[in-house]
Amino acid sequence: MSPSPERLRRPWLSTALWFVAVVLMFAAASYQRLTGPTYELRGEFDVGGEVFEYELIRSEYSTTDAAVVIPDPGEGVRGRLVFKRYPTDDPWSATPMESVQGELVGLLPAQPAAGHLEYVIELETPEGVKRIPGEETVLIRFKDPVPAWVLVPHIFCMFFALLVGVRTGLGALFHPVGLRKLMWTTLGLMTLGGMILGPVVQKYSFGAFWTGWPLGYDLTDNKTLIMWIVWVGVALVLWKRRNPRDPWVRRSIVAAAVVMMVVYVIPHSAQGSQLDYEALEIRQSRERRP
Repeated sequence: MSPSPERLRRPWLSTALWFVAVVLMFAAASYQRLTGPTYELRGEFDVGGEVFEYELIRSEYSTTDAAVVIPDPGEGVRGRLVFKRYPTDDPWSATPMESVQGELVGLLPAQPAAGHLEYVIELETPEGVKRIPGEETVLIRFKDPVPAWVLVPHIFCMFFALLVGVRTGLGALFHPVGLRKLMWTTLGLMTLGGMILGPVVQKYSFGAFWTGWPLGYDLTDNKTLIMWIVWVGVALVLWKRRNPRDPWVRRSIVAAAVVMMVVYVIPHSAQGSQLDYEALEIRQSRERRP
């Protein structure tokens, strides 16, 4: 089949829309990562008039202790990690931080998958005790390792679903050529990456395939579900209207792309899986009984 006259007249427009879609995809993905609750918490503190920058860890594998590292201000300064399980009424524990090659390093004990610790650093300085990051505490979540064979395709599909979805929305607005193919590609990537591989990643990481609605409140699962549903809705509109250039089809595509962008920039892992330590202890107690 020969290219349509419109495609021949404006090939530059399709290329331009792909470029805009790539920029928007990377902008949304970067924003999501930088604002997520598992991204390192950045800040600074000062000792003796000198300012030191730090990054505090907020995610670690359940197979290893979490190393909390900050710059070592030098002689006369000692640090310790103060922590407890979250959310519990456990008493606070403390462990000293060691000076290693210009850094103060402390270890938080590994937790089961979806287990959280809250912690703060206390520095004893000639000027008094300084808390890092301040009056607030830091939350760190532990997860089980995920095999690359499922994690890499999941990430690939989710990123390219966003890319193609945004491009489909831009095409519906400015260049309605190939919308049917773009729409089905978006839905296919969302289905494979979000609704098939996503639960497998969740199972490896936290021990459950699905913790979103109606089984729970995991925001990542719910975000995926919302994005998938809106593109299923577009497919239904396209099936009913048939013509991808129909105004209602184009409006539904634009709406789905907007929803996708809005949902995607919500911080990743917000309101994520959280281990119930009390239930875990009850279960372990029962298993220990003869």
